[in-house]
Amino acid sequence: MLHFFLICVFFISGLNSSAVAGLDKNTNRIFPIILPDIQIVKKTVKNGDTISTILNQYLPLRTIYKINDQSQDVFPLKQIRKGQRYKIILRDNHFWGFEYDIDKNDRLIIQKEKDHFSINQEPIDYEVELEIVSATINYSLFEAVRISGEKNELGQKLSDIFAWDIDFIKDIQSGDQFKVLVEKRYRDGRLFGYGKIQAAFFKNKGTVYKAFLHKDSNGTSGYYDENGKSLQKAFLKAPLTYSRISSGFTKKRLHPIFKEYRSHPGVDYAAPKGTPIKTVGDGIIAKIGFQKGLGNYITIRHPNGYTTNYNHMCKFASGMKTNKRVLQGDVIGYVGMTGYATGPHLDFRMTKNGKLIDPLKYKSPSANPIKSEEMEHFLVRISELSKKIFMVEEIVLLDKNAT
Repeated sequence: MLHFFLICVFFISGLNSSAVAGLDKNTNRIFPIILPDIQIVKKTVKNGDTISTILNQYLPLRTIYKINDQSQDVFPLKQIRKGQRYKIILRDNHFWGFEYDIDKNDRLIIQKEKDHFSINQEPIDYEVELEIVSATINYSLFEAVRISGEKNELGQKLSDIFAWDIDFIKDIQSGDQFKVLVEKRYRDGRLFGYGKIQAAFFKNKGTVYKAFLHKDSNGTSGYYDENGKSLQKAFLKAPLTYSRISSGFTKKRLHPIFKEYRSHPGVDYAAPKGTPIKTVGDGIIAKIGFQKGLGNYITIRHPNGYTTNYNHMCKFASGMKTNKRVLQGDVIGYVGMTGYATGPHLDFRMTKNGKLIDPLKYKSPSANPIKSEEMEHFLVRISELSKKIFMVEEIVLLDKNAT
């Protein structure tokens, strides 16, 4: 006859730290239960690492090859990248599991079973806390974010929200301020990035811009101002984040190479080589290639007769080709100095029905506002968010300063 026993949650003096007590209900005798010795090895992928070099001290090569083949449909192990974290789990000094961070959201889990390995992709478990971050800008948004103790990722998220109203290259001034209510993701007690910004206030040139996250009845999320007007517009204010304007739209400019006055029907954004270039609006790639003067270039056709041109790239983003559909904010290439250029920059141009227009002066139309039937719920939510992000007196003060 089998004996039934109860596992107790206390340790017995003199036993190994991995032992717990069991109680035999038939004899009322306490006996030790030895748990397996679990070890977790935490590392980061280094330059030149492969799945074979990572696991070869724990598994034979034929087993590693088998795991590699099995993982193809879940996550190809040849795609492991330098800098990504991973864990190797050992049980009684034998391989028991492998976990690899695919990106900020998902991880690969390889688990030893009795006679095989299970391989799955699962979300990374984070502790999420809603926190307030604020700062005053002295030089740039990203400098202010770093000084406040946060990561550049937060600055990128903030600039993405207000990218339709604020040109973070030419509009930022000393004394500008921001305050955001943001989800912070923690793992093992360390900050590992940010989730959604729930609300944001940005004071620029005396004007206060407000953004509130709202998910509509169709499940689509977006940012809106306090009146329910969408912050999203047909075109971004700029195709770059890190840069400065080295030359504007003008009919007469001294050409830096040919030393003669010529028109410059676009905007030059000086930036380090390799800086990502984003398409300012949804569209289709009409032309892509190399031209002697423009270097590597892309022309995108947008709705309602608009086109945008991106010139002097060092290279195109992966997958770029004629007739490819791109969405606003997609990276299409990287800053370079191909063609006639004296330094790394992006020459950005815009046309409307074939006529060149100044991108810095163009006013882009907004997307659809909050639906009338959702407005009451939206107003209640932004009231709650405003109380969390600001004291009422601070909001009033900001509004007064904006007038």
